[in-house]
Amino acid sequence: MFEPMIAALKMQKRRIVFTEGTDPRILEAANRLHHEGILTPILLGNPNEIQDAAIACNWPVDEIEKIDPQNYKELDEMISKMAELRKGKMDEAACREALKKANYFGTMLVKMGKADCLLGGATYSTADTVRPALQLIKTRPGSKIVSSCFILYRETKEGNEMYAMGDCAINLDPNEEELAEIACETARTARRFSIDPRVALLSYSTLGSGKGESVDKVRMAAEKLKAMNVDFPADGELQFDAAFSPVVAKTKAPESAVAGKANVFVFPDINAGNIGYKIAQRLGGFEAFGPILQGLNAPINDLSRGCNADEVYKMSIITAALI
Repeated sequence: MFEPMIAALKMQKRRIVFTEGTDPRILEAANRLHHEGILTPILLGNPNEIQDAAIACNWPVDEIEKIDPQNYKELDEMISKMAELRKGKMDEAACREALKKANYFGTMLVKMGKADCLLGGATYSTADTVRPALQLIKTRPGSKIVSSCFILYRETKEGNEMYAMGDCAINLDPNEEELAEIACETARTARRFSIDPRVALLSYSTLGSGKGESVDKVRMAAEKLKAMNVDFPADGELQFDAAFSPVVAKTKAPESAVAGKANVFVFPDINAGNIGYKIAQRLGGFEAFGPILQGLNAPINDLSRGCNADEVYKMSIITAALI
């Protein structure tokens, strides 16, 4: 799945900023991306500390750009720009203090066009990656929220399987309007991975078989989504077995255009989403790529703190390819 992305990125030479420049996983991935000519990495942190960490883990980064947020020659310009963006909420002194942190500094590099995209979260929390993005990059025109999805990928004897699942990491309990937007954004992301989206909004009920507030929410979200005249089939509320299995779909939802063949799954809340993708990952043997943040004005993505260097490498490619 990565070959077309890599081929395109080698032609584009996009710049990706890593907020945790001394982390061994970041150093290994940055070294690989640089030497394979896929991306131009920028490592944030004290250059001497980055160099020492690189020597210790035997991943040389001599040829890779390093920027120290504490000694950046264009810091005053960055502070002024950030204060303008945060007008009425942060003055220049507060901005100066925030920019000592790599998550804010790296996000401003993207905002000012010094980098094309950002990947963080190897040691930062998801909130610490998303908060600066919301405050500085902000949402894309037409988007009201930031959401996330995971791409689930598995190789089989019959061929490769790929699905998109959202929102599994950002919105705790989205309302019906937010669920409809999450469905649109997840379908949009799916297309970037050559998935022709067929969207199922999931529930413990299939088209009225169950009752409850959460069922009503998903049903209303599906109605709002259809009313938006989207260019992909969508249906809900659907139980997962009805959405996924053609055999079950014939019994539970025979008239549905999505049931039995869905490949984009929208969960009713973060509990279901987080549990769902991890079950697929651990029991189904899928690779899970994400969380891929959706709805932002620029590609900024979050890593799991339990990630390894290969996952950093792959998420870097995904992040840059989403520009």
